[in-house]
Amino acid sequence: MKKEDKAAKVAELSELAKSSGAMLVADYRGITVAEASEIRNELREAGAHFEVTKNTLMMRAVDEADASDMKEYLSGPSAVAFCGEDAVNPAKVLVKFSKAIKPFEIKGGMLEGKLIDVDKIKFLASLPPREVLLAQLLGAMQGPIRGLATVCAGPIRGLVTVLQRIQEQKEAA
Repeated sequence: MKKEDKAAKVAELSELAKSSGAMLVADYRGITVAEASEIRNELREAGAHFEVTKNTLMMRAVDEADASDMKEYLSGPSAVAFCGEDAVNPAKVLVKFSKAIKPFEIKGGMLEGKLIDVDKIKFLASLPPREVLLAQLLGAMQGPIRGLATVCAGPIRGLVTVLQRIQEQKEAA
């Protein structure tokens, strides 16, 4: 690889690292090309970019992106999944493949500027998707408001019921 090509690749990786909410590193040693393509396709569908590159280029890129802590996971054959805003779905894909393909192994990663280990990535993969979490949060926020509205409407509903009964009694009489 020419020096200009290396510099361009480092710049590209650095931009990916800067724009990513999370970076997940895996050891791809021992997987076939077909398996790597399948992983890449599923990660693309999950909103991540999967990149296999030399560790020296990746180390330069993370230095430029102020993510030099990532160097801890860049030993041996490494592939990096650059995740957008949502790191849950890409983590699910990587955990699924690490269970299905024995040589494929998750090393660790970085989420919002902090290093995360394999256990945290597995925990991240166990979370429901972002949309489900937002819906659960909204439901939890609506609960007390709905209860207050029900309590406030109770006396009015009772008054209306009493007035209807009085009207029915007068009509019957």
